[in-house]
Amino acid sequence: MFEQLVDGVFWDIAVWVFAIGVLWRILSIFRVRNKPDYSEPRGSGMAGAIGANLRRFMPRAEMRSRTRLHVVSGYLFHLGLFALLLFAAPHVLFIEDKTGLGWTPMPYWAFIVTAQAAFIGLMLLWIHRVMHPVTRLISDLDDHVAAILTFIVMLTGCMALIEEFDGLRVLHRFTVELLMVYFPFSRLMHAFMFIPSRAFTGAWFGRRGVKA
Repeated sequence: MFEQLVDGVFWDIAVWVFAIGVLWRILSIFRVRNKPDYSEPRGSGMAGAIGANLRRFMPRAEMRSRTRLHVVSGYLFHLGLFALLLFAAPHVLFIEDKTGLGWTPMPYWAFIVTAQAAFIGLMLLWIHRVMHPVTRLISDLDDHVAAILTFIVMLTGCMALIEEFDGLRVLHRFTVELLMVYFPFSRLMHAFMFIPSRAFTGAWFGRRGVKA
């Protein structure tokens, strides 16, 4: 019974909540009207938006020594999770079943290496969040729930590779559905927001001739 709910109505609800929630959050930003800027432009807003997005992928030189751990662990987690999401064999088969689109999945050894990198990155980020006095001060419940829920999804995904026990697959899919429902209402929305946010800031400064 639970398996049928997870594979059926729970999945449908999660997809609709995720899609509508993400779309609503994105549209709500573009609906905000900014005050007209009557100052004479001293630079290109478009160039500023593009430049800000490219430059923000690495910290400024004067900050690199202080943020090295955060940057390395962040890339380990985010790139690892992205690779697992798109190229893990079970995910490729799932996407092909739902959309008809398929591609060559990563080999098993690459899955293990990528999963370990993503786990290490996520755990380092969370440990830094709770141990560093500044990040601990500015963190709230949402930050911890998002990290823990993501960890559980990744853990159940690795456990689901034991295909002899279908309950692990169901458990993984259920945790994914929980994450999808939670996603639009949390800071996980930065997955969709970070590029527009950087572009807006870069364009604002770029129009004033300042490199953001």
